[in-house]
Amino acid sequence: MSSLEITFLGTGTSQGVPVIGCDCPVCRSADARDQRTRTSLLLKAPESYFVIDTAPEFRIQCLRERVTRLDAALITHAHTDHIMGFDDMRRFCEMEDRAMPVYASEATMEGLKATFRYAFDEPQPWKNYLRLAPQVIRGPFQLGETTIVPVDLPHGKFTTTGFIFLRKGRKLLAYFTDCADVPPAAIDAAYGVEVLVLDALRERPHPTHMNFEHAMEISRLISPGNTWFIHLCHEVSHAAKQQDLPPGFHLAYDGLTLRVGES
Repeated sequence: MSSLEITFLGTGTSQGVPVIGCDCPVCRSADARDQRTRTSLLLKAPESYFVIDTAPEFRIQCLRERVTRLDAALITHAHTDHIMGFDDMRRFCEMEDRAMPVYASEATMEGLKATFRYAFDEPQPWKNYLRLAPQVIRGPFQLGETTIVPVDLPHGKFTTTGFIFLRKGRKLLAYFTDCADVPPAAIDAAYGVEVLVLDALRERPHPTHMNFEHAMEISRLISPGNTWFIHLCHEVSHAAKQQDLPPGFHLAYDGLTLRVGES
């Protein structure tokens, strides 16, 4: 099968939504789609399950979505809102009694080591500890029958890793979070993808994230089947913004599941 099932575990910006101490309409909203945990994604292929990033709420996200299997983790960058649930992968190591493959760029892997030094030391003898099989990304790689193409994305002083997922030669998904732009090489690599997931923080410009206007420009250059926006801040009302978007553009929300490549 060439399909992927995609579940948005979290779709919020670094502070989440509601924001602590904020009384704005979105933070007070009764719309469940306005309640956003920090950004991460679950992908299920017929033969393997993997996540992109382990947000601070990763344990809660896994309980909410009843995730009981995890074969690998892909990390986009080492900012705290994308990695502070890293240790919660220990439960999957315990259940499956094996080390967890973790894929990250060399710089991101160094960031993980700096934060979670204990997990990178000599293998622990206890079954319920986090055990890792670190894999430094140096080009396209394979997880089961899924080919994953990494691309570099600018994010302030950081470089984020974007991922493009192919099965049987079909470009099913491009996942570009936390970026101020998408360079030509990444646009070319993702061109014509069926589902594009893009950082779109808010309406106003931001120095390290794309706003909606910029993200829509990038989407049109990539020409996907559909575009889903993530990493949304509390200035974005789901209902109001979705109503304003043209066909083919959508706001993702926590718990949303899509199936790609079934036809």
